[in-house]
Amino acid sequence: MEDLSRGVRSFTLGTAVSRVMGLVRESVFAHLFGVGAATDAFNVAFRIPNLLRDLFAETALSAAFVPVLAGEKAKSKEAQNRLASNIFNTLFVAAGVVSLAGLLLAPRIAGVVAFGFGQVPGKIELTAQLTAVLFPFLLFVSLAAWAMSYLNTEKSFFVPSVAPALFNLFSILFPLLTYGWYVARGKEPIFGMAVGVLIGGLMQFLVQMPLVRKSGFRWSAVLSFRDPEFRRVMALFVPVAIGLAGTRINVLVNTILVTPLAEGSVSWLNYAFRVMHLPLGLFGIAVGTVALPSLARFVHDNDLDSVRSTLADSLKMVLVLTVPASVLLAFLAQPVTRAIYQRGRFTAEDTAATAGALALYALGIPFMSGLRNVAAAFYAFKDARTPMVASLVSIAFNIALNVSLMGTLGFMIFPLSTSLAAALNVGILLALLPKKSVSVATAPLVRFTAALVAASLAGGAAAWLVNGLSAGRFGTSFAATAGSVVVSGLLGLAVFYAASRLLGLAEVRDFLRRLSGRGQISTH
Repeated sequence: MEDLSRGVRSFTLGTAVSRVMGLVRESVFAHLFGVGAATDAFNVAFRIPNLLRDLFAETALSAAFVPVLAGEKAKSKEAQNRLASNIFNTLFVAAGVVSLAGLLLAPRIAGVVAFGFGQVPGKIELTAQLTAVLFPFLLFVSLAAWAMSYLNTEKSFFVPSVAPALFNLFSILFPLLTYGWYVARGKEPIFGMAVGVLIGGLMQFLVQMPLVRKSGFRWSAVLSFRDPEFRRVMALFVPVAIGLAGTRINVLVNTILVTPLAEGSVSWLNYAFRVMHLPLGLFGIAVGTVALPSLARFVHDNDLDSVRSTLADSLKMVLVLTVPASVLLAFLAQPVTRAIYQRGRFTAEDTAATAGALALYALGIPFMSGLRNVAAAFYAFKDARTPMVASLVSIAFNIALNVSLMGTLGFMIFPLSTSLAAALNVGILLALLPKKSVSVATAPLVRFTAALVAASLAGGAAAWLVNGLSAGRFGTSFAATAGSVVVSGLLGLAVFYAASRLLGLAEVRDFLRRLSGRGQISTH
């Protein structure tokens, strides 16, 4: 079994910088624009290239590209670079054409996705204009994902994970610097946010290229659809995109369905979704990203014992990192939302609505994280069909829940259905793992998870109690609210750790020691 903790530590450190910057970006966004027609329009317009980002880039590209590229690397650097150049050139052309088409067809796209905005004059038109501005983001972020995949194959995780920090930086600075300029000229200032996103996407790609070059990549003008290795990547790509983009597809479906609901519903869900992505990105996505190249190599070597042990270890690591984090986030959803967002145009009513959605999203963090790892095992075997089918089943389940209950529960059904759909998705894949001659012992994993949930609930309850006692004692400023959250969270984690020791969860200590660089893989 390979110890993934070093790669996870490197990825998590870089991601922590990026995700914290992302929350700062969202805080600035909330301060400048609050919740209303303009923010709803921006969130819907950005949602479209974001979905395509997952279809063309990031998780989907990595899952299809990394296993094949790892095999080419084993042959020679020349073979690796030929395939990498072919994929780069294909992405450049394909994402460029789609970006241009999206720009030209923005009014039609907005009319379909944001049909529910028709009851507010000018809202669909604003969505269309923002869609046209934002679509080229797809090209930049696709190339950034290509660079990330190449570096991950080289076992380099820090720079790719910290690269989004530059995206967030420009998404913060540009709207701040141009807000007054737009207002003074009678223009909608949220366009400054859209332009900042474009610049940030370009920088996310460019910052990785020096290290890509240093890793030995040399570009060549190859664009061959007949190349066998290219065809292997493409044969994986479409089903991988559907399988790994299940959550994003659910989000897009949710967006279409939620647009007829009360104004602000889209923005509340988006603000909550962004906070949920902090622990998801720090821990869940980190483990899955680091595990994929290792699993692919073990499959290539036909070392099934290492596949089984590495997968089991990665799943337990994900659970140890995400279960307590998600429980704490659910218990502290209200003060966390208040600390991040409630200022400027973002009101106390917005905080209450966003916090409710955040608590429900938090329930799905362990499932979304576990899904990434279990799916990686299938992709390592170059099986993209099974995750795709499981994803489609979960999407259908998500849509059915939303359509049947949105009239009763309003926008709150959307985060709940997202979490439940992720649970169903990972459950299907775990049940089908034995068909790959690998499996995870279910009974011990269930017992481990149950004990982990019990310890996490103890920590969450303690954090909620401490926050309730301290809230408002030192005022309602950002510093006071954030300080209360930090103190409550740390005490909650201390209670969780103590409870985990009482319940005999030695793995909690082992993983913490390994991730801190002070321990080795436990043999028990």
